[in-house]
Amino acid sequence: MNSQLTTNSHIEITETLVRLYVFLAQELDRCLNEAARQTFPEHELQAHLSSTRAKMMEILSVNEVVKGKVEQECIRVLSLTAACLTAACLTGADGKTATMETLNAERAVLKNKTMALSDLLAVFRAA
Repeated sequence: MNSQLTTNSHIEITETLVRLYVFLAQELDRCLNEAARQTFPEHELQAHLSSTRAKMMEILSVNEVVKGKVEQECIRVLSLTAACLTAACLTGADGKTATMETLNAERAVLKNKTMALSDLLAVFRAA
């Protein structure tokens, strides 16, 4: 019984982290692609991101180090997307290129983390 509860807990934690990374990636996609901006309304994305982030922070309250890392990652992505969606991305070509490179690099990191967590989630569900 205790093993089953632990497995369910690991599944919930992993699912929530995957969901958080997917929403953060969607935030980045909105900067990188006009079609992505049109596909998912801003208010819906923000609502999902906010609730998932709050749930993740609650789950991670047992480990302040990991909680801090995830929070820093959220802040970094959201600051980057805020800068991009305002006039910062529309400044000179050099500034825009650097911002786009940073966005793409951050997107690649989130993609790798999401893939690894998705694999882990599949293992948890199979156990």
